[in-house]
Amino acid sequence: MAKPSSELLRGVRLFSELDDAFLENLASEFMARTYAAGDTLAGEGESGRTLIVIETGSVTVTVHGEEVGKLGPGDAFGEMSLIDRSARSATVTADTEVRGYQLPVWSFRPLIESHPEVAWSLMEALAQRVRAAEGRGSAAES
Repeated sequence: MAKPSSELLRGVRLFSELDDAFLENLASEFMARTYAAGDTLAGEGESGRTLIVIETGSVTVTVHGEEVGKLGPGDAFGEMSLIDRSARSATVTADTEVRGYQLPVWSFRPLIESHPEVAWSLMEALAQRVRAAEGRGSAAES
């Protein structure tokens, strides 16, 4: 079964500090997925249980129908739903064919528990997302 390369995973901020042996083990926890252009990878309001890392292709991120970003190779999303298993905060739609890898919550939790450096990276990433969302709210109110 196909798995992400250590180089792809190291490019994801959450995993950038992990050693090669650990990344190799982590890679085996991912499931390969391919999406056609126009497919929804994640739907706002849907239950989220996976982190997705994009290997090839591009996606558009929307919140309440408004475009808030683009993601491409090496980008990842879905970490918030891995923490609290709540609804997705955005819709992610494939602009082109996208090849990616999903890490399910049942693989992610032991990772966090055994590697606190990943938890710290996760907190930093979430803080950036909150700041970006707050900035969008302020701009929309102006």
